[in-house]
Amino acid sequence: MQLVNIKNLTREELEDFVTNIGEPVYRAQQIWDWIYRKHVLSFADMNNLPQGLRERMAEKAFISWPRLLKRQKAKDTIKYLLQLQDGQGIETVLLRYKAWHSLCLSTQVGCAMGCKFCASTRKGKVRDLSGAEMLDQVLFVQRELSHQGDKPITRLVLMGIGEPLDNYDNVIRFVHTAHDPAGINIGFRRITLSTCGLVPGIMKLSQEGIPVNLAVSLHAPNNGLRDKIMPINKRYPLEELLPACQKYTARIGRRITFEYTLISGINDTIRHAEELTRLLADFPCHINIIPLNPIAECNYKPSSPATTANFVKFLQTWGMSVTQRREMGQSITAACGQLRLLRGGGKKRQ
Repeated sequence: MQLVNIKNLTREELEDFVTNIGEPVYRAQQIWDWIYRKHVLSFADMNNLPQGLRERMAEKAFISWPRLLKRQKAKDTIKYLLQLQDGQGIETVLLRYKAWHSLCLSTQVGCAMGCKFCASTRKGKVRDLSGAEMLDQVLFVQRELSHQGDKPITRLVLMGIGEPLDNYDNVIRFVHTAHDPAGINIGFRRITLSTCGLVPGIMKLSQEGIPVNLAVSLHAPNNGLRDKIMPINKRYPLEELLPACQKYTARIGRRITFEYTLISGINDTIRHAEELTRLLADFPCHINIIPLNPIAECNYKPSSPATTANFVKFLQTWGMSVTQRREMGQSITAACGQLRLLRGGGKKRQ
């Protein structure tokens, strides 16, 4: 008999699970509380459950938990390399701000999107993560913070290894569980989902009725350049991507953020800034300018501070809503997928 990973069950499914083994429904809430509030690693530790129930649960289900392979710390960033049950490695990054903690987590082992400047895609996509494996990243870090007496994670960013909309069903299941007020209790509006531009996924997400923040990795103001650095643009060009983004905003009522990584000599001139302004002039959006985290496998270099400042100033002069992301964690290989590559994590997709 194959054991059930209990974290892959919604609260309603957990209620069905416990009633199907002859237990009252309120036991499901007790188990839920032990997992998502108290961060226990085994049913044996759930000491308000009858011994017989703990034993039956262990016979039918298990509580997944990743193994820590490496932890790297910087002033405001901690990167974790976690090993899953099948030996694959993923990364999750804790971002420390004065008022809150945010966690950037992975949604896949590897990535199939092929963006030229991204370490995550270097060995291709190995597999999707389950909802439980995404929850494990949050709970692993949350448990560590709790033991240190530190403040909890209050924001989630699905911007680590992988393309969230390429793992749609598991991601949506994870988002609902992470949001559950009886569990991790992170509001939808404090969850950001990042996509390189999978138009069908954006349209499907707009129908979910969950007001998560959508961040779109743009990185180029025209199709020709975007084709070169982001292969997904050949499948879903700007003429399809931007209308999908507008429909998302109209249906969900949330302003979209366009991520724009500045790459020296590639997309960082004033001419590119002018094109970007024209492209998004009538779009109620925000532009997030990102310094490139260079990777050894790519010759791309970050733009100079002066070039970055001029780019941002031009956008601001023309009335665009724009911020420059604070550089965090370059000293700990903070670009998504770098630590996994250094450790040899993941098999190349066949």
